[in-house]
Amino acid sequence: MCKGLAALPHSCLERAKEIKIKLGILLQKPDSAVDLVIPYNEKPEKPAKTQKPLLNEALQWRDSLDKLLQNNYGLASFKNFLKSEFSEENLEFWIACEDYKKIKSPEKMAEKAKEIYEEFIQTEAPKEVNIDHFTKDITLKNLVQPSLSSFDVAQKRIHALMEKDSLPRFVRSEFYQELIN
Repeated sequence: MCKGLAALPHSCLERAKEIKIKLGILLQKPDSAVDLVIPYNEKPEKPAKTQKPLLNEALQWRDSLDKLLQNNYGLASFKNFLKSEFSEENLEFWIACEDYKKIKSPEKMAEKAKEIYEEFIQTEAPKEVNIDHFTKDITLKNLVQPSLSSFDVAQKRIHALMEKDSLPRFVRSEFYQELIN
């Protein structure tokens, strides 16, 4: 392996492999005209039963990830944008944590906590989020006795990452620019 690639985190290399596989599938010769339709090129679906935000509201999203996430239309637009970049796992994790906090039953909470951990946190999870080992360890310890705050530290780290990285890319994207024009 090249020295530059060896320095990358394992999760980045795994994500690159996934993207390479997806691109390989897209580059294969189509068997029929139906195969020529590539979902990536489709227009994103407009969120059902949500009203397009007022311009001043959409403009606030540039400076506030929370305002974006609280708006159904903004959330759907942000999710479509992240899907177009194959980077929706952070948002999906954040949403899963929000749903988790609404659970009342301790049995369902334990079950959902395990699902979230296996899908997003554990090493080589299908949708592994990029959090440090310290945060992973805290989260794992919190899951011994699941509570409404079990994922708080990890969720805050992912929120900060989306705010610092994903939100600025979204604001520069065609998704957002079409919305405010």
